[in-house]
Amino acid sequence: MIDKLKDKRCIQVVMPFLAALLVLDMSVVSGQEFPTKPIRIVTSTPGGGSDFSSRIIAQNISGPFGQQVIVDNRSGVIGQEMVARAAPDGYTLIVDGSSLWIAPLLQPMPYDPVRDFAPVSLIGVVPNVLVVHPSLPVKSVKDLLALARARPGQLNYAAGNAGSAAQLSGELLKSMASVDIVMVPYKGTGPALNALLGGEVQLMFATAGSVTMHLRSGRLRGLAVTSSQSSPLVPGLPTVSATGVPGYETESSTGIFAPIKTPAAIIARLNQEIVRSLNRPDVKEKFFNTGIDIVASTADEFARVIKADMTKLGKLIRDAGIHGQ
Repeated sequence: MIDKLKDKRCIQVVMPFLAALLVLDMSVVSGQEFPTKPIRIVTSTPGGGSDFSSRIIAQNISGPFGQQVIVDNRSGVIGQEMVARAAPDGYTLIVDGSSLWIAPLLQPMPYDPVRDFAPVSLIGVVPNVLVVHPSLPVKSVKDLLALARARPGQLNYAAGNAGSAAQLSGELLKSMASVDIVMVPYKGTGPALNALLGGEVQLMFATAGSVTMHLRSGRLRGLAVTSSQSSPLVPGLPTVSATGVPGYETESSTGIFAPIKTPAAIIARLNQEIVRSLNRPDVKEKFFNTGIDIVASTADEFARVIKADMTKLGKLIRDAGIHGQ
């Protein structure tokens, strides 16, 4: 009898704790209680595209969440590794570009883009524009390919660091069109663009935002965009795919991630508010003015983009023998 009473008292003591734990678990599962403290978005050094994206998102989700959203600038691998090792609770996020999942294809990195990060949403894409120096006697992609085949190894394209979007775009063109053009490396996309403007090289794959002014002034001639569809960022320009290389497509992406194992309900809650903010007309305009096409997506859609990108570019990197610096 005494033992039964003890068991009953034990149950009476334990049950409230179990109930509290159940409520806590259910709040995590539903995501309803998130967030209860400030959120930190880790991103690149100030002034870059990821930093810009982070600040716009932070400004627009802090109100709906009722919490401060802090932008924490950390350079490259330092920030990536920090978020990969952070607690998977939704309070530490990272906004980063394609380099997050492309860099490990070029050289060993202290993180794995698939095993360490949970995609939250694709933010936007930046198509490259195939531009040539106006002295080059070509006005279309077909003209360029014909000239490259007539003068193998004599046309040069400018690119920044190894594995940059400019180099990958150029190597993809070489591979798919079977042409021999030579990359000339520069210390960054700025010096590469200056080299093209100065006539040191004949062509380049540059971001739309960096060349719009030069296209208008006639200092450069635009031939096509590298995306699968024409871009409003450079109206009037066709795609490379439609004008000489069927199936050609490459563009740089920016997205937001949480540490892997972050509860699905929290990922969904983050995605809901981030996508809602990105789809605001004033936010879309701000991104458009900096050369970014908004592509707010689901977490699963973003994961598929990453997988397809890694498969396609991984093969290109291996075949072209591209290595990190």
